[in-house]
Amino acid sequence: MARDGGRSGRGGGLTSAGGDFFQLVVDYAKQETLGPLKDLGRFVAFGVVGSVALTAGTVLLLLAGLRALQTETGTSFTGKLSWLPYVITAAAAVGVMGLSAWRITKGPAAKVSRHGSDNQDKGGS
Repeated sequence: MARDGGRSGRGGGLTSAGGDFFQLVVDYAKQETLGPLKDLGRFVAFGVVGSVALTAGTVLLLLAGLRALQTETGTSFTGKLSWLPYVITAAAAVGVMGLSAWRITKGPAAKVSRHGSDNQDKGGS
């Protein structure tokens, strides 16, 4: 009565164990590759959307500043000085780009990079 037609709690022997092992390897590979890739894709997608939104907002603010200089300053920028609002707006745009580049190169990622290279230098000496 101990035998129940080959259906014990252990499965079908070596063939079943091999199939279970194969399924375990496939599931582990999916977990360790597809999961991080999905997370990376989500991170990149939000980064791109955020960058596009930030860029569009900055362009609109610069354009608003240009129009404000042209219309709200009265006769200050008329005649031979009509080019000056464009130069002021271009200088503001260069300032925003410079500020962005400075924060990118001196931000938290640069600190991690520097400390990582310092540790390698100390270990190599």
